[in-house]
Amino acid sequence: MDSASESADPRVTCTVAALQRAVVELASRQPVSRITVAELAERAGVTRATFCNRYSTPLDPLIAALHAGLETGHRLEDRRRAEGCPGPELLRLAVTEVADHVERFAGVYRHALDDPADRGVYDALIRHFDGYALDHLTRATSADIPDADHRVIAQFLAHGFAGVIKAWLSDPSTTKDDLVAATLACAPAWWAAAELPARTRGQ
Repeated sequence: MDSASESADPRVTCTVAALQRAVVELASRQPVSRITVAELAERAGVTRATFCNRYSTPLDPLIAALHAGLETGHRLEDRRRAEGCPGPELLRLAVTEVADHVERFAGVYRHALDDPADRGVYDALIRHFDGYALDHLTRATSADIPDADHRVIAQFLAHGFAGVIKAWLSDPSTTKDDLVAATLACAPAWWAAAELPARTRGQ
């Protein structure tokens, strides 16, 4: 069965959803590095063999679940852009969407923050923001886009945003509004000013 057939198979869809749901529940209570395959398979109601046919470690479905949550926000951003939402407002709404995502999965991110063995969660977050920033830079048509290595710029932005999230989760006195305000204050002016062609993400 090829990947396209698998994605259309409702049994596979249900299995993937069950594993992602189960690993999020477990990782909200303990670091994902301490979750065993047997524990996750039992929680999801599947066999170990079924898990091993799709993933290597519990971190894999966890990253997939977190990525799916972030992508939902990006698709919403694309729709707003297509509807003519201005750049500064798009940026504010996009940052707020990410903050909402982190808040929904706060237990997962906090465990990853506290346990060095779980840095894979933040590495995945940085990779996601890096890809998102690089996509923005590549598609932007504004003359204000920096004439510098876009890959380096994307890494700078990705690590910065992940750092803001760590600071928020590490300090109980820091609110979600603080995170949004700090991110907007640090965002380069050319980001919000850039014009991007409206499209459905993933095309």
